[in-house]
Amino acid sequence: MYNYLDTTTTIVATATATGGAVAVVRLSGKDAITIADKMFRGKHKLSESKGYTLHYGTIVNGCGEVVDDVVVALFCAPHSYTGDDTVEITLHGSEYITSEVIRLAIEYGATMATPGEFTRRAFLAGKMDLSRAEAVADIIASDSRWSHNIASTQMRGGYSEKLSELRGELLILCSLLELELDFSEEDVEFADRTTLRQTLNTITAQIECLKSSFALGNVIKNGVNVAIVGKPNVGKSTLLNVLVGDDRAMVSDIAGTTRDSIEATTTIDGIRYRFVDTAGIHATDDTLEKMGIDRSYRAISNAHIILHLASTEEPEFEIIEKDDNQHYIKVINKIDRITSSDFSDTNDVIKISAKSGFGIDTLRHRLRKITDTSQLGAGSIVVSNMRHYSALNSASEALMDARRGMDMNIPSDLLSEDIHRVLHHLGEITGEITSEDILQSIFSKFCIGK
Repeated sequence: MYNYLDTTTTIVATATATGGAVAVVRLSGKDAITIADKMFRGKHKLSESKGYTLHYGTIVNGCGEVVDDVVVALFCAPHSYTGDDTVEITLHGSEYITSEVIRLAIEYGATMATPGEFTRRAFLAGKMDLSRAEAVADIIASDSRWSHNIASTQMRGGYSEKLSELRGELLILCSLLELELDFSEEDVEFADRTTLRQTLNTITAQIECLKSSFALGNVIKNGVNVAIVGKPNVGKSTLLNVLVGDDRAMVSDIAGTTRDSIEATTTIDGIRYRFVDTAGIHATDDTLEKMGIDRSYRAISNAHIILHLASTEEPEFEIIEKDDNQHYIKVINKIDRITSSDFSDTNDVIKISAKSGFGIDTLRHRLRKITDTSQLGAGSIVVSNMRHYSALNSASEALMDARRGMDMNIPSDLLSEDIHRVLHHLGEITGEITSEDILQSIFSKFCIGK
């Protein structure tokens, strides 16, 4: 059975995507240097070299045949990414060459790394906490300036430092409350209740601030969902194609061309938007059209922004139900077909021509304005991970119990227990409190080689 916490083996994997001019094969573990020496030929043996050095040479197979010219980077324990001896071999990006080097490493004693195993070992070695390890995957997956900004701040420890600060304050409170238990017969109060209440209120406010940032963080990480809705033949597909700069949706003058939802993404000023072109909403007896309209309503319910399209031919907007958390933009399309002033811009309606491009920049500006990134300055702490949000929510509930307990003058041991629950949930984020199942769930989402 695979031991997910085992760090005794030496692992190998490519650390770069296939198809590039060069590739990097990474070895890490107690035998990494020994294994590399068996296939590397350079001026000096790696086992006789200092860490943080580069070595030019060749990789040879068991028959002494040269596989490739390479440059080897040597990192000695404990000063490496994983905390173990690590060798990174830069070679030509041929799929044959990389697979042959990995094959040789396995033949000489290495095992193939599992997804995220290098970063998991870095976490287990204390090189980073769990939230910073998760940020490594977010950095790799980031596809916009702001998603990169959030992940970068988290990976560099800004988020961890804030949680560590909160945990430190809570630990002091627990120690004072537990000290009272040692002197319970003397009725001594080490934790002043007024100060204790103020501290709990402050920590509660800080956790609520982190929780409230999740709405923005989640949107930036996963993209802003925008449903383009309206009656048939108002230009929804044309608008989608213009917004994303690609012919993703089929365009026709025949009403009802789009019978299923079509999704495409684009980036506007560092924010990723996921546009969904929906089937036209109208009364119909056609079974396929009804199915498409049902999917349109599902897309509306999942949207952050509803882009409601009408045209100059039918300028009326049918009623679309939305909740308080959704944004709603009315757009009149095909404005190029008329000269009337009846369709001038208002605060409620934007006029465009998806065909000619008129008004599209105004629409993009309105979309971007809805996503408020003013709190995303350099180093801003924003929660974008659902696991973290769930733990913060549980910590907030435990704090509420502690504050309610103080109102009821509960004993010190019960109050301390509530605060320990807060510590537990915050520790789940950083990895002080964790389990093998949680680690497996997190690191299985990583790519192999990271």
